[in-house]
Amino acid sequence: MSEWARKVFWSRVEVTSQPGGWGVALDGRPVRTPAKVPLILPTRALADWVAAEWAAQTGTVRPQTMPATQMANLALDKLPLHGPEVAALLSAYGETDLLCHRAQGPMELVARQAADWDPLLAWAAEALGVPLRVGTGVMPLAQDPAAIALLSARVAALPPFRLAPFHDLVSISGSLVLALAVTEGRLPPESAWSISRLDEDWQAEIWGADEEAAFAAEHKRAAFLRAARFFQLADQAFA
Repeated sequence: MSEWARKVFWSRVEVTSQPGGWGVALDGRPVRTPAKVPLILPTRALADWVAAEWAAQTGTVRPQTMPATQMANLALDKLPLHGPEVAALLSAYGETDLLCHRAQGPMELVARQAADWDPLLAWAAEALGVPLRVGTGVMPLAQDPAAIALLSARVAALPPFRLAPFHDLVSISGSLVLALAVTEGRLPPESAWSISRLDEDWQAEIWGADEEAAFAAEHKRAAFLRAARFFQLADQAFA
C-alpha cells in the first residue's frame, strides 16, 4: 500500500457510506488496501475505529499504530483467497488445546487448572456439542474426530472480518475453546486472557516475575483485547 510509505498529506478524515458497508476517506479520497481493494468495513463502528487511526497519524504513516486498519487489510486482501487454510490451521488447535493439557503437579497448580479450565470444557461440551478429552503432558491427545469436525465447521463458517480477529484470539491464547468462549459471549476478553495465562502466572509466583517476559505478555494482552474488540465491532448485531 503506497500510503504506508507516504507522509501524512491529508487534513480531513471521514467515514463514508458505501455499497456493502462503510469506507474511510482522506480529504475525500477513499482509502484502499495494499492490494488496492476499496477499504469497505462491515459496520459503522468498525469504520469509526479505522478512521480514528488514520486521523491520529502525524508526520509519516506508522502502520504499527494502526492495528484495526491492518486487520481490515488482512480480511480484504488475504482471507478471501486463503480463508479455508487459515480456518484449518485454527481448527487444529482443537487437537492441542491449552485447556486439555494439564500439569501432573504440584497439586495447587493442578487444582487451579481444574477450577478455571474444567467449567469451560463443560461449556464447550454442552453449548457447542464438543466434548474434549483431558490429559497430562504436552503430547497431543486423541480427540474425538466428530468433536474436531464440529469445531472445524464452526471456524470455517466465520466470514473474513471475523476470521481475522479470531485468528489472533486463538493463536495468542493457545486455545480454540477460550477464543470461542469470548466470541460466543461466555467469557469477557479480560477473563479469557487471565485464564490463558494461568501457567505463566503460577511460574511467576514461584520464581518471580521476569521484566522482559512481563513486557511481552502485556503486548500480547493488548493484541488479544484488540482482537476481541474487532470481532465484536465487525458483528452487525453489536456494532
